[in-house]
Amino acid sequence: MKGLNIYISVIILSAFSLTSCEKYLEQEPDMRTEINTVDKVAKLVTSAYPGYGYLAMAETYSDNVSDKGPNSGAPLLDPYVDLYRWNDIAGSGNNTPTQYWNGCYAAIASANQALASIEEFKLDKSVLPYKGEALVARAYAHFMLVTYFAKAYQIGQDNTSPGIPYVTQPEKIALQQYERGTVESVYQQIQKDLEEGIPLLKGGKWQVPKYHFTYSAANAFATRFYLFKGDWDKVISHANAVFQNGDYTNNTRPEATKIRDLTSAERQIEYTKADKNYNLLLADTYSIYQRQSTGYYSRFGYGRDKYLATFGKVTVAGATFQWNGSSYASSTHYWPRKYNEYFFYTNVSAGTGQPYTMVPLITADEALINRAEAYVMKSDFVNGLNDINYFASTRIVGFNPSNHNVTLSKARQYFTTAGTDQDALIETILQYKQLAFLTEGIRWLDILRHRIPVVHNFLDKDGTETFETLSTEDNRRMFQIPDEASIAGVGKNPR
Repeated sequence: MKGLNIYISVIILSAFSLTSCEKYLEQEPDMRTEINTVDKVAKLVTSAYPGYGYLAMAETYSDNVSDKGPNSGAPLLDPYVDLYRWNDIAGSGNNTPTQYWNGCYAAIASANQALASIEEFKLDKSVLPYKGEALVARAYAHFMLVTYFAKAYQIGQDNTSPGIPYVTQPEKIALQQYERGTVESVYQQIQKDLEEGIPLLKGGKWQVPKYHFTYSAANAFATRFYLFKGDWDKVISHANAVFQNGDYTNNTRPEATKIRDLTSAERQIEYTKADKNYNLLLADTYSIYQRQSTGYYSRFGYGRDKYLATFGKVTVAGATFQWNGSSYASSTHYWPRKYNEYFFYTNVSAGTGQPYTMVPLITADEALINRAEAYVMKSDFVNGLNDINYFASTRIVGFNPSNHNVTLSKARQYFTTAGTDQDALIETILQYKQLAFLTEGIRWLDILRHRIPVVHNFLDKDGTETFETLSTEDNRRMFQIPDEASIAGVGKNPR
């Protein structure tokens, strides 16, 4: 029954054989659980978010990692070896592209079933915030899919390369066939869902708002989408809608003050608390990426060389950003301590269960710095610098505007190869973002948007170091479409 490897509806909780799928589809609607009330729709939409993570994919593909050496960490740990080499990943194990693909389409299935039920049962106006949530959640999952599994959108260029299937209806037949469409058509549908969904969210109420696309979270996500699309005015307007009057004061992470003063264990909780203004959308993801024995301990991860080149380096501001992580194993491995694993025991006596990580999918910090970039792209350097400098003020210990505020001349002096004032400020933003969002997957998005080549080093046992570059035109910048999706007629990416 696996079309895009999503289940016919979210009511189905386990995989059936093709025969059982066909029997299920032959049943009358009253033989199935009906989503026929506002309360049921609200509960259903809680599953419209991917249950798996992209952190290992995005970080290991990016320039946030390096080869720490053959005697460092876990040298043969999957999927990090293949991810670091930009190889296609076999299987659907933890932290693989296939797993994330499946998680996104499962989330889309939930959103589509909710939307279909709203129409079928003619539910009253109280359902509108949940309709808005389903539309925005559907847009988000498709955006993440087209970003990882298709060519990056190029502003003002030809975007007719294959996209990903944009699914808008619950599956009603086994082995449904899908077309990829184009990157352009996927973007058009994402924008349509956002434009319809965001207004419906205003005034919505949720028991734990930070686990849902609220009005603020949806607007913050829209800044990411329109940044890719190059619609600078929409980036700014959506960023301004996140907080009243567009004011981000005391609404971003206090890295250089409060978080700095916490213990390591406390920091891991602080970053993902639901009562923090800077956390706009949180999600539980089934993942072991945050364990010292996996992602951070991998031979191919964030190590001392990368630490010295990033947090150990003076920024454009003339100071370093605050590092709130830690190192271990003789300072070989560095761990930002942004996530905390919650282990759900399925058998306490046997000690078995499932690991989950709470991840901030959307933050106020990202929306703010996205607004800064949009201002800069519009050559509004005054407002752009205001946002850039406020962003830095929360991350530099003892921030002093007289010493640490970035100016056009300071940016040009720091980035000597920048051709224009605009170029120098964009480089400033990219530097700040790489530091601020380490291990959050944001760097990979910037690499795609700005067409930045990625260089990975490789260390032999005799100390010989070689390098490989993932160029801007390399098709491996697109993760490969999962094998099982070919059953649904989805073509592979070129290699």
